[in-house]
Amino acid sequence: MTAADVDGLNDDRTGRMLDRLFGADRASLITRTVLAAVREFDINMEQLHNDSTTVTFSGGYHQATGQTRGDQATPTITYGHNKDHRPDLKQLLCVLTVSADGAVPVAFRVLDGNTGDDPTHIPTWDGLAALVGRTDFLYVADSKLANRPAMDHIASRGGRFVTILPRTRKEDHQFRDRIATHPVTTWTEAHRRPAGRQGNPAETWHTTTNPAGPSIEGYRIIWVRSSTKTDRDADSRTDRISKGITALDDLNQRLLSPKTRMKTKVAVQTAADAALKATGAARWVGYTITEDTTTKLKQEKRGRPGPNTNYRKIVSTRHRLVFHTNETLIAHDAASDGCFPLITNDQHLTDAEVLAAYRYQPNLERRNHLLKGHQAVAPVYLQNVHRIEALLLCQFLALLTGALIERHIRNNMADLNLADIPLYPEHRPCTAPSAQRILQIFAGVARHHLTDHTGTTIQTFQPDLTPQQHQILQLLDIPTTTYTT
Repeated sequence: MTAADVDGLNDDRTGRMLDRLFGADRASLITRTVLAAVREFDINMEQLHNDSTTVTFSGGYHQATGQTRGDQATPTITYGHNKDHRPDLKQLLCVLTVSADGAVPVAFRVLDGNTGDDPTHIPTWDGLAALVGRTDFLYVADSKLANRPAMDHIASRGGRFVTILPRTRKEDHQFRDRIATHPVTTWTEAHRRPAGRQGNPAETWHTTTNPAGPSIEGYRIIWVRSSTKTDRDADSRTDRISKGITALDDLNQRLLSPKTRMKTKVAVQTAADAALKATGAARWVGYTITEDTTTKLKQEKRGRPGPNTNYRKIVSTRHRLVFHTNETLIAHDAASDGCFPLITNDQHLTDAEVLAAYRYQPNLERRNHLLKGHQAVAPVYLQNVHRIEALLLCQFLALLTGALIERHIRNNMADLNLADIPLYPEHRPCTAPSAQRILQIFAGVARHHLTDHTGTTIQTFQPDLTPQQHQILQLLDIPTTTYTT
C-alpha cells in the first residue's frame, strides 16, 4: 500500500461503500459466494447446523424502526431476548447456518431485534433448500426447532431434522417420572471419548429409545445420557441446595434482629420465596414458619411504679424459618441426571448417528463466538441501520474466509498424517490451526520499495519468509511466489 492509497482509507469512503453494498443484491451475492466456495473446496452439504445470536447496541437508535431505503427494508434495532445478558440494551438478531464439513458458514440473515427463534426456522430451511438444490439434507438446530409447524414443514417436504426437546414438553416429564420408578436397563453406548487428563474416567454417551413411543407429532425420540452431564447435574443441584439453605439461614439471622422490618408472616414468606428463587433451590428446599410470641407489661405512664400504676400488655411476635430438603424430589431428579431427549423424523439414522449430528452443534456456536470475539462485531460505531446491515454482511464474509482457511489446512494435515504443526509461540505444537493464529503469523510480512526523491522505485525488497510461514503456505496450497514476486 502506497502513501496515496492510505489517503483513500477514511470513514466517509467506508460509509459510501457500505451504502452501495446495502443497495446491491446482497442475497444473490451471498448465494454466488457460498456456491463458489462449495464447488471450489468441495464442501459437503449433507448436514447443516443453524443457530442465532444477538448483536448488542449501545444508544437509542430511534430511527432504526424498520423503514425502507430505496426498495429494501431495514431491520429494527430494538429490545428483545438478549443472548449477551444485557436486556437493557437494544439488539439485532443474526441467524447463521454452517455445514458440518468444517463448520463453513453457508447462510446468514439479519432480523429485527425482537424476533423470536421459533419463526426463523421455516424461512431459513426454505432458503437452504433453494441453496442446496434439494430437501433431503439433515437440518440440526436447538430446541426452538421443536415446534409442530417447523417440524411438520420440514418433514412434509422431504427434509430431515434433528433437535433437542425442551424441558417443558410433556414427553420430557413422562420419561423423568418413569425412570424415577422404573430404571432403564437398555442403555447402549453410542460414543466414548478418552479422558482429557490421565487418571480421569472416559466421557461416555449412552442412548435408548423413548419408552412411551414417538412424540405427540409422531416423530422419533431418542434419550441420551452423558456421564459428564450426570456429574454436572448432580453438582449443580447440590450447589443450589446448599446456597438455598445458606440463604434461608441468613434470613433467620435477619429475623432475630430487633430492627427487622419483616413483622408479618406474609413478609417472611415473601422474603423466603425470593431467596429460594434467587438460588434456584425452590424445588428441593422447603420451609415452615414458626411464631414465637412473647408478652411484656409496660407502664402506661412514666414514673416509679406503685400500687395504682396501670400497665398495658405488649405482645411481640418473632418469626423463624425451619427449613428442610425434599429427599423424594431429590431422588426423583437424580434418577434422570445427565439425560436429555433428541427428536428426529429420520428413521434410518442409528441412535449413535443422531447423537453425533447433534454433538456437532457446538462448532456452530464457536463461529458465533468468533463473531463477537476476534472479529469484534460489537460495539458498533455506526448509526445508520442500513450501513450496519451491510457491515454485518462483511462480518459473514470474514467468517466464511476464516472457516475455509481452517478447513483447508486441517484437511491437508490429515491427508499428510500430521498430528500437529509448530504454530504457537516457542514453536509449541498446534493440532487444530485457527485462522486468527495463521493471519497473526503473516501480519508482519511486508514488501518494501526504495524510492528516490521523485518517487521512482530504485529497488524492491521482497519479504523473507520463515520456515514456519513456508509450511503454512504449503499446507494451504498457496505458492510462495505470492509473497516473493
